[in-house]
Amino acid sequence: MSAVMKVQKLLSDDAYARIDRELLKFPADQKQSAVMAALAIAQDEKGWVSPEVIEDVAAYLAMPPIAVHEVATFYNMYATEPVGKFKVAVCTCLPCALRDGNKAGDYLQHKLGIGYNETTADGKFTLKESECLGACGDAPALLVNDKRMCSGMGEGELDALIDELKAQG
Repeated sequence: MSAVMKVQKLLSDDAYARIDRELLKFPADQKQSAVMAALAIAQDEKGWVSPEVIEDVAAYLAMPPIAVHEVATFYNMYATEPVGKFKVAVCTCLPCALRDGNKAGDYLQHKLGIGYNETTADGKFTLKESECLGACGDAPALLVNDKRMCSGMGEGELDALIDELKAQG
């Protein structure tokens, strides 16, 4: 038996190719500069960044795993625990709170039957509180899967959004 173990790839070839494209944006000796993009790519593919994914990204970028872990846990856009297919983050910062952000969050909690930082039993929805999304003038605002901004989210708009996401699977 060989003393060299074969390392199992955790991401698809496409994900590594996307990370490689990000690496081209930085000097060759600064691979760590692509850590945020690499984590986002991994999360898009896996749904969250597990400790194993963090180690894989660290190895790919030639970084200490703790450095990648620090980035993944510092920014709230990375899920370091499993989340539902749809992560819905409601802004509850003061400007949104003053314009019914808390009311929108309460409505979603009741509608989905979960609290913040919980996932529905079917695994479809995880509800989070969000830091400012920069859409204060269009509050209440929320972000779906860290990519889709929704603003002016009254009860009717929230119902339509949840129905749309349920229809997507």
